[in-house]
Amino acid sequence: MIKVDSLTKSYGGFTAVDDVTFTARPGRVTGFLGPNGAGKSTTMRIMVGLTPATSGTTEVSGRRFADLPNPGLEVGVLLDASAQHAGRTGREILTVAAHTMGLPRRRVDEMLERVSLTPSEAGRRVRNYSLGMRQRLGIATALLGDPEVLILDEPANGLDPAGIRWMRDLLRGYADEGGTVLLSSHLLHEIEVIADDLVVIGQGRIVAQGTKTELLASAGTLVRTRDVPGLARALVDADLDFSNLTDALRVDADAELVGQVAHSAGIALTELRPADGAGLEEMFLELTADTQRDTQSIHGSEGAAA
Repeated sequence: MIKVDSLTKSYGGFTAVDDVTFTARPGRVTGFLGPNGAGKSTTMRIMVGLTPATSGTTEVSGRRFADLPNPGLEVGVLLDASAQHAGRTGREILTVAAHTMGLPRRRVDEMLERVSLTPSEAGRRVRNYSLGMRQRLGIATALLGDPEVLILDEPANGLDPAGIRWMRDLLRGYADEGGTVLLSSHLLHEIEVIADDLVVIGQGRIVAQGTKTELLASAGTLVRTRDVPGLARALVDADLDFSNLTDALRVDADAELVGQVAHSAGIALTELRPADGAGLEEMFLELTADTQRDTQSIHGSEGAAA
């Protein structure tokens, strides 16, 4: 289990993490989401003792990371797959890590096989690895000590579609066997597929957290029609809130009520369904709208154009 309690980190007058509290539980994958600069990586670095907190606490398996006698046996960490000794081979990196943890050499071969790095690849120097190979090596290092907890920051970077599917299955199986997984990723579809719980952070503060089912169930109804203006007027007349998506409307009401409003207005619908399948991307963009660099620049351009 991972527990974060009232965590704050300030740099001079800038607060990178602001009173953050959440829990990642055993047997579940917790997706940790937020725009660039939202505080995800800082929070994860504090968890594993790389950055000191200004205030608040983090615990892994009931203790501070610094108090774990042999951390690699209790928590596997992958924060930056490129932060590996470029002059060593993959096998050498795993061998050093195994020796540090007091593990037998056979664990190295077991982990290489588990992450599908061939003997030839394991013998290459890391400087000659692709990013995807570095990710596999980083995951192998994290799993080496058979820990109860995994803390992974963007582990799918550089993986091809087959590699992403492999990683998803690996982490799902790990959680299903009772492990705790905290996973940060900008690949929202992958988070949506694998995560049980979601923690969304924006400008250093938690903006939403809960089970994936709970958060996406609040997404309302997705509706499509060839007469979008007419449906919008009918929804306004019915005092229903809605937002414009790329090619649809998302309405803050259940599908039955939206269907009744459209029928009464004589508007034919081409799609009507709960918006949970719309899904995580729309929820994420809505929750973090004020912190999205691209959204702000678009709005700024519109304002300038006006």
